[in-house]
Amino acid sequence: MDYWTERKRNSDEKYPRKRFNSDTADSQFQRDRARVIHSSAFRRLQSKTQILGIGENDFYRTRLTHSLEVAQIGSGISEYLSEKYSGNQDYTLWLPSLSLIEAIGLSHDLGHPPFGHGGEVALNFSMLKYGGFEGNGQTLRIVTKLSEYSPEHGMDLTRRTLLGLIKYPVPYSQSQNYKPISTPISSINLDNWHPPKCILDDEVDELDWILHEIPRSDKELFKSLSYGENLHAETKFKSFDTSIMELADDISYGVHDFEDGIALRLINENMWRCDVVEKIMEYSSNDIVKDIDFYTKNLFSDSNKKRKHAISKLIGHFISSVSIAENTDFETPLLRYQAILPGDSKAILKILKKFVMKRVIKTPEVQVLEYKGQQIVLKLFEVLKENPNRLLPSSTLHQYEIAENKERVLCDYIAGMTDNYATKLYHKLFTPSIGSIFDRL
Repeated sequence: MDYWTERKRNSDEKYPRKRFNSDTADSQFQRDRARVIHSSAFRRLQSKTQILGIGENDFYRTRLTHSLEVAQIGSGISEYLSEKYSGNQDYTLWLPSLSLIEAIGLSHDLGHPPFGHGGEVALNFSMLKYGGFEGNGQTLRIVTKLSEYSPEHGMDLTRRTLLGLIKYPVPYSQSQNYKPISTPISSINLDNWHPPKCILDDEVDELDWILHEIPRSDKELFKSLSYGENLHAETKFKSFDTSIMELADDISYGVHDFEDGIALRLINENMWRCDVVEKIMEYSSNDIVKDIDFYTKNLFSDSNKKRKHAISKLIGHFISSVSIAENTDFETPLLRYQAILPGDSKAILKILKKFVMKRVIKTPEVQVLEYKGQQIVLKLFEVLKENPNRLLPSSTLHQYEIAENKERVLCDYIAGMTDNYATKLYHKLFTPSIGSIFDRL
C-alpha cells in the first residue's frame, strides 16, 4: 500500500482486507467513502442549516443535500478532466478516483455546527480563550479523533482523503489576528468575531502525519500565509483534490442556493437582471452570456422543470470549463496540480455567489434566524460550562473530566448538535413549560 492510502490504524481492521479487494488504491477510498456515509456525523447533516431555517419547508437544502451535491459535482469535474486530459499521464495519474472525490465531498462539511456560519461564529466567540473554533478545522477533528470507527483515530481515513479535506493547512494560533482583549466583550453583536480559516491547534499532529514524507520545502510553501487588509492571515495553497472539491462547493453554493432563493421568492427576475445580467454582459464570449435569454426565461418560469433545466445547464457549463494548471514551485504532484476555472467563468460564478449573499443570506428574513441561532449557541455554551456535572450526558461528562482542555469537549458537544437538538435543549433549559424527565440527552 503506497503512502497516500496509508491509515494511522492499519493493523486493527474489523473486516479482512480481501473483502474490499484492498490491493487497489481505489478500494481504500471506497472504504473511506463508506465510513463517511455510515457515520453519525454525516447523518446529523440532514438537520443542520445550509442557508434557510430547518423546518421552514421540506423542499430547501440542508447540509446533507448540499454535501451530496458537492460530491456529485466533484465527481463530474473529475470525470470531465479525465476525458479532457486522457493523453496526459502526469495529470490522469493524480486525478482523484470517483470514490475518493466523493468521500471528500461528502465529508467536507461534517464540522459545521448548528445554525450554519452564525453558529460557527458563536462557538468561536465562546472559545476565544480556549483555542477558538472553525468549521473546517472541526471537520478534520471529527474524522481524525471524534468519529466512532476507531478509539483514537476517528474514521481513520487515508492520508490522501484527509489531505483533500484540509482547505486551510495552518493552525488557529498562527492565522488569528484578534486585538488583545482588555475590556469585557459584548455578545449582542458578533460581527467582529468571525474565525480565521484554519485547522485547530489540537490537530497539528494530524497535519504533520499527513505531510510526513512531503519534501520540507513543499511543506513550508504549502503552509505559507498571506497578510492583507483582512482581520486574519490567509493560506495561499490547497491540494489538487481540495481544489476540485472547492470548485464543486462554489458551484453548488452559487447555483443551487440561487435556485433555493428563487423558489423561496427571495429572488425575482428584476433582481437577476440588475445584479447579474448587467454585470456579466462584458464576458460576451462566454456561453452563459450567449444563452442569457434562455436562462432568464427558464429560471423564472412557472415550471419547475424548466427552472431545473436551466440550473442543470449552468452547472454543466461550469464543470466543462474546468482545467488543470501547474504551480512549478511545488515538487509534490498533489500540491503542484490545481483544478481552476478560466477567468470569465470564474468571474461569473463569483458574481452569482455575491448575488446569493446579497439577496438571500444577508436578507433580514435569514439574518433573524441566524442571529437567533447564535444566541442559542452562546447560551448553551455558557450554561454547560458552569454546570457540566449537572447537565452533560454521562459519556460527554467522562471526556470532560479527563480532558486537559475541558472547554474543547463542550465545544465538540455543541458543534455536533443539529439545529433541532440545540433548539430543543435550549427550551428544556429555559422554557418552564417544556421538558420532561423522560427526555433523553
